[in-house]
Amino acid sequence: MNRSELVAALAERAEVTRKDADAVLAAFAEITGEVVAKGDEKVTIPGFLTFERTLRAARTARNPQTGEPIQIAAGYSVKVSAGSKLKEAAKGK
Repeated sequence: MNRSELVAALAERAEVTRKDADAVLAAFAEITGEVVAKGDEKVTIPGFLTFERTLRAARTARNPQTGEPIQIAAGYSVKVSAGSKLKEAAKGK
């Protein structure tokens, strides 16, 4: 399902216009990005998803073409965890 299909499904299910559904989806993505960028709290939708910022430690890797070791700097990433209802849905229940 792509974004336009998701917006259409949201609009139909919530009985709102596609424009309103798209605005809500865009606002959700923007707010989630802002909270994750700060890194001091998680965004949690109970039973569905949790978004949080994590620190990835510096590490040594290998260049696949030359085999030479290279250093990868520490950085931040996003961890997304499925909630219990989403896990159950994935099982087909």
